[in-house]
Amino acid sequence: MPIGPAIRRAFGPFEHQITAAYRAIYVNLDDYVDAVRAWVPEAPEILEVGCGEGAVTERLVVAYPAARITAIDITPRTGRLYRGPAERVRFRQCTVQEIATQEPGRFDLVMIADVMHHVPLALRKDLLDAARTCLAADGSLIFKEWERRRTPIHWMCHASDRWLTGDRVSYLSRDEGRALLTQTFEAAALVDERRVAPWRNNIMTLVRP
Repeated sequence: MPIGPAIRRAFGPFEHQITAAYRAIYVNLDDYVDAVRAWVPEAPEILEVGCGEGAVTERLVVAYPAARITAIDITPRTGRLYRGPAERVRFRQCTVQEIATQEPGRFDLVMIADVMHHVPLALRKDLLDAARTCLAADGSLIFKEWERRRTPIHWMCHASDRWLTGDRVSYLSRDEGRALLTQTFEAAALVDERRVAPWRNNIMTLVRP
């Protein structure tokens, strides 16, 4: 059983702030969402795959004030720490495959951030195939991952993910991430790439099929 949820609940009313401070050690979510917005200035319908407890969702609802956001995760804690307007955000505990079956071609922007290293290798292509099915004809997909690198911060991140979540995490190198994407999308669809503060391990790719 993962120890992370129990530790965080022990912080009581300070859980939101302490969780944010812990996450900021590894990734600047404001920088991430700013980069998303620069790549995709408008997106009436957004699908956030692996939204967790809603940290990125909070920022998306501000960055895209006219968007409708569907935020999904398989955890029963989906959206639990979200603090923001509720009328434009729909949280669902489900898989992207379910969304692909129910709402194909609906979303102008699909986001998958720091999800894939939690997904078993055999299931990764299926997840990306479903995400592509969710995209509108002229939609964009943004894929962000923590890149495997031989650095102390990587081993610190790996240990945190492994013991706090309980998952057998498996990270990708930059080339492995691109190879995975090209199993679902043509290489020419990978149109841009950038790093996210504060570590070069944070790498995001813009995909336009």
